[in-house]
Amino acid sequence: MNSRYAMLAAPLLLAVALSSAQAWANGEEDTPAKPQCPKGQVFDKKAQKCVLQTSQRVPDADRTDYAYQLAKDGRYEEALALLDTLQNPNTAKALNYRGYATRKLGRTDEGIGYYLQSVKLDPHYAKVREYLGEAYVIKGQLDLAQQQLQQIKSICGNTTCEEYQDLAEAINGSSKT
Repeated sequence: MNSRYAMLAAPLLLAVALSSAQAWANGEEDTPAKPQCPKGQVFDKKAQKCVLQTSQRVPDADRTDYAYQLAKDGRYEEALALLDTLQNPNTAKALNYRGYATRKLGRTDEGIGYYLQSVKLDPHYAKVREYLGEAYVIKGQLDLAQQQLQQIKSICGNTTCEEYQDLAEAINGSSKT
């Protein structure tokens, strides 16, 4: 009986592993959930705890990732404040997340500016293309959103990656209103 389950489970485990690898290849930002740190603190991956944002031990990569988590949790001002502590704020990810938080605060044009800076640094970064396209949808510039959708299709090599699906949904949702 156990060998029968093992035979059934092995392909399932392989599929999960491959889909996870594909998610990372497509630039998806879904990392394991981090604890919610109080305002003014950031999650230190190495120490596995919340520390003051002013701590010099927390590398920019951790600060950037945590800023994105804050923004996804609706804590946009805190995300921007954390991004302000980066030693090198001019990375594709940091600019993308700054654009995201700014756009979510209703400052769409400013967000687009950050997205465009991110695209210049990494034209093959699908997540920034998705967010830039969503900003264009907000502005009613569906032709520009469609251009980003095609760029994502080229980056992913298909239309099944999350970034493509999310932007296509945003475009379709706006054309129905």
